[in-house]
Amino acid sequence: MNLGLILICGVLALKAELPVELAPGSQLRSVDVVLDCHYIEEAVGGFPGAFAGSFSSDPATLVLRGVSIADDGSLDSVTNYEAPGTNTDSASPIIFEVSASLVPVPYAESLLHADCAGEEVTCEISPYSLHLADEGPSQASWFMGTLKLSSGISIALVLKVSSDREEDDRMVVLHPRLKVPVSKEGTVLTTVEFQLSSRTPTLRTRLGTSVTLDCSFALASSSPLALLEWRLQHRGSGRRVFHYQAGDVAQAEQSTAHVDVVQLLETGDASLSLHGVGVGDEGTYICLLSTPQHQAQNIIQLQLVEPPRVRLFPEMVSREGDGATTLTCEISGYYPLDVSVKWTREAPDDKDKVPISGSSTYFSSHRQAQDGTYSINSYLSINTATELGPITYSCHVSHLALEEPITASAQLRAPEQKTSKELVGAFIATFIFLAALVGLLLRRRKTVDPKSKKSLETSG
Repeated sequence: MNLGLILICGVLALKAELPVELAPGSQLRSVDVVLDCHYIEEAVGGFPGAFAGSFSSDPATLVLRGVSIADDGSLDSVTNYEAPGTNTDSASPIIFEVSASLVPVPYAESLLHADCAGEEVTCEISPYSLHLADEGPSQASWFMGTLKLSSGISIALVLKVSSDREEDDRMVVLHPRLKVPVSKEGTVLTTVEFQLSSRTPTLRTRLGTSVTLDCSFALASSSPLALLEWRLQHRGSGRRVFHYQAGDVAQAEQSTAHVDVVQLLETGDASLSLHGVGVGDEGTYICLLSTPQHQAQNIIQLQLVEPPRVRLFPEMVSREGDGATTLTCEISGYYPLDVSVKWTREAPDDKDKVPISGSSTYFSSHRQAQDGTYSINSYLSINTATELGPITYSCHVSHLALEEPITASAQLRAPEQKTSKELVGAFIATFIFLAALVGLLLRRRKTVDPKSKKSLETSG
């Protein structure tokens, strides 16, 4: 981290401690953003498109020259980048100076303040082959810069290096490694011709929701948009979701997919909206944009999750019968397939829940519903005759869609334990029995046999 960034982070930390409202009139300021990168190149003998080639990686520096950053006064200490100077030996540093005069660099402020925000920036630069070869004697060299922030932002920059230089009294100096012209300071001067970015390289959503896959771009005026295509790859198969070619009508391959063509052409917003997503919409989405010369793509992972519903029955277990009881933990409606189930038992004297494993636990087979979600049952066999006290049995279910496991519990009553409902029921039954008995005796006294009564009178 250079001194300029240290000072910026210090100012931002101070502002975070003091709740001072920023001035409403923040101004844009032109600053240099310097990033540590890796220059990636296929080893000699490889060819474009080859599989499993060997690649070399060398340290490199990417300098985004004069990008516009909102300044509220915290950028006063920032200084412009100074190149180290020309070095013609084989160990010459690889430094790319990037001009954003034709196409702006998106999320430049996030790149500048990445260290202050505790983010990591991954930067790679590699040679880029044109979609269509240049014509004429003024052949250009091209590079692709790929930037990724740990917060999820991804940026692809197509960089152009022109071999045309103003004539002077000296020979053109080439970089010993890259074999392209360098400036007086030994840096490779490039211009952004095409940029493609996304702030959602990975999305996770529930079934039935609507989601937007972010994809934005900007082009130099000399390179108009020729094609936009969204494709979905999943489990070895692929299909086209949306297609637009300049001059033609946009084609959505599925009714739930939509791209706003007006925003596409006016603002460079190529985002794909999906409505009511289902299991069949999960996978890797590719946002592919082409000009007559360039082609670049964003890759966005869409993962669907649905949390399980958990029910344990019976909720109350008695010791009646032969002493064998099976508890059923019903887990349903979850996606994806993987689910973890653990059983525990807890007695009043236990400090912690005791895990249960072995032959007393077993599972049913998985079942899949029409909406793609899964269900499974987990069983626990218990012998109530061997348990002397009240026991709590619990089923703990973990799943990707859950931040914490879901727990469902069942109670095993102690032998002498009677619930309040049972006590009230016994009292009522006893009262009714006694009342019926007293009533019966009273009726018998009133209904004495008349012959028996006359016999008593005669004998008297």
